[in-house]
Amino acid sequence: MAVIIRSATQSDLPKILQFIHDLAVYEQAPAEVELTLEDLRDSLFSQNPQVFSLISELDNEITGFAVWHLNYSTWLGKHGIYLEDLYVDPKYRGLGHGKALLQRLAQICIEKGYKRLQWWVLDWNESAIDFYKSIGAKPMDKWTVFRVSGSSLEKLATEVI
Repeated sequence: MAVIIRSATQSDLPKILQFIHDLAVYEQAPAEVELTLEDLRDSLFSQNPQVFSLISELDNEITGFAVWHLNYSTWLGKHGIYLEDLYVDPKYRGLGHGKALLQRLAQICIEKGYKRLQWWVLDWNESAIDFYKSIGAKPMDKWTVFRVSGSSLEKLATEVI
């Protein structure tokens, strides 16, 4: 039977949360997950959600998920999709589930007129990097990611200029 890709429903939330914790363990950062089931429900199923999720499944078993939101390119003058998380249960890796999730995201881009699909990957995750390159993704080697969070974010927000 082929993998099915569908939009997440509220009944999927516990499995998505479990996969997020599994992903954090894989990425060697389990203590950094603060997300609760209520946070996830509010993010994905509020009256006007800004975050979306796809589910992959096989024989009625959830095998993976993708969480995404819109970004915007001033150069292109169009939205794109930013893939926040992509995770496939290890027992289903290499069977096309991740590719099917990415393919559905690409289809959404085409359907909606979005001009790109992008994401980050940890530089040590060679299997993911190899997979992404195999589907035509290009690394953005000339860019460095910056982040302000925690006390640095609070300081920046309250600093007198």
